[in-house]
Amino acid sequence: MDFNFTEEQTMLRDSLARSVADKYDFDKRKAFLASDAGRDPANWAAFAELGLMAAPLPEAYGGLGGGPIDVMVVMEEFGKGLVIEPYLQTVVLGGQALTLGGSEAQKEEHLNAIAAGERIIAAGFYEPKGRYNLADLTTTAKKDGAGYVLNGQKAVVIGAPWADHLLVTARTGGSQREANGVTLFLVPKAAKGVTTRDYPTVDGFRASEVYFENVAVGAEHVIGAVDGALPLVEEVVDHGIAAVCAEAVGAMKVIHASTVDYAKTRKQFGVAIASFQVLQHRMVDMFMATEQSASMAMMASLKLTDSAVERAKAASAAKVQIGKAGRFVGQAAVQIHGGMGVTDEMKVGHYFKRVTMIDAQFGAVDHHLKRYTDLSLADAA
Repeated sequence: MDFNFTEEQTMLRDSLARSVADKYDFDKRKAFLASDAGRDPANWAAFAELGLMAAPLPEAYGGLGGGPIDVMVVMEEFGKGLVIEPYLQTVVLGGQALTLGGSEAQKEEHLNAIAAGERIIAAGFYEPKGRYNLADLTTTAKKDGAGYVLNGQKAVVIGAPWADHLLVTARTGGSQREANGVTLFLVPKAAKGVTTRDYPTVDGFRASEVYFENVAVGAEHVIGAVDGALPLVEEVVDHGIAAVCAEAVGAMKVIHASTVDYAKTRKQFGVAIASFQVLQHRMVDMFMATEQSASMAMMASLKLTDSAVERAKAASAAKVQIGKAGRFVGQAAVQIHGGMGVTDEMKVGHYFKRVTMIDAQFGAVDHHLKRYTDLSLADAA
């Protein structure tokens, strides 16, 4: 198997790295995080001009015909810059849901808009008491003529304050945790009965609690099969897991590099602390954890086109590695920086916050250890 990046992927990485360095340096990022909007929409437009939104989408709908590796390249660079634009929610989750389960009309309408940077989607798959179980839903969609009426709540919907559409799951049949009876909807955020409570997250993103009160949607808003959308949602989430794993790798690379640079300049007893053997060993361990995570992120991306079981096992294995490595690399960096590591002025603390949040996103280490074990036992039976 060839693990080398194509010329186009290398060009994409290089152009994105320059753009992030120019538009997303640490001070600029702090400035627009402090703004009312929490972001600069000009960055979204600039990324669209670079072709980032179009990169993984089908050519028939305005995309460039790329795939998971293109997403991995983009997300790693985003991790290096702590980019908060809703790329994961819109292009990875929304784009994949439409590509895999959308009708021809839905693809024409939404994928072209995503590729052009004219659509922002937020994904609401989780609920306050559901933990990471994608089938644990109390949000309901009752049949009403040709359409449906939605009622319920979605928790920590990242990117919802900026979104114009919401990709949400609701129960159209079955019991609360049953695999059957799950349906996926793409709901205009401006629909009557949709309300949000917006707030900043600890890592600089914006999220919402989203409430649906008698929200009427037509059958054209259903993505995929009625009552049978859970496999589609699981596949979309595995794409999201691979993407955030790549983002975490980018963040860990910066954490490690920043720590090495700091150790070379910080002096103790008249010498740079980088000369202390115990700290050299710790920084080598950080490097090894980061490289192992990069390999697992690559594997998760490559396995996205395999069978459902192999895809899910690879995603969970990567998530476990990235969760453990992110904690180790972040904690080691803060310890080497000393008290400065958690101050607002030092970027290493901001990166540590992000990798910590990635550990919880789409399921933490314990959840994915159990998922991997369950899948392996079922596969062996």
